[in-house]
Amino acid sequence: MVGGRLKEESTSAEAVERADLREAYERGRRDERASRKRHPVLMTFTFVAAIVGVVLLALAAVNGSFTSAGGVVDKNLNVAANKAEPVVRDAASDAGDTLRDAGNQVRDKANDTAG
Repeated sequence: MVGGRLKEESTSAEAVERADLREAYERGRRDERASRKRHPVLMTFTFVAAIVGVVLLALAAVNGSFTSAGGVVDKNLNVAANKAEPVVRDAASDAGDTLRDAGNQVRDKANDTAG
């Protein structure tokens, strides 16, 4: 009986020790994960930069050199800028007109209320 009881006590002590070790391990993982929290905006910029890098590498592979790939990127950026510039200018003009009209309406209502 004494031998069986000793074996039972050592097994339960090992189980407790394993449980403590496992809990300490999990606590360490949580602490480490909490210390390496990442800002979502910075991670987004990092992923965008990585994607741009991969695209540039692919263009360099297709065109045979980074110089040719840079030329392709510059040409596409110029085309996009030339197409976007009038749209942005018109949108800014429309926004200015809308703000001016809203200001006139507010002034007219204020004059009607005061008059």
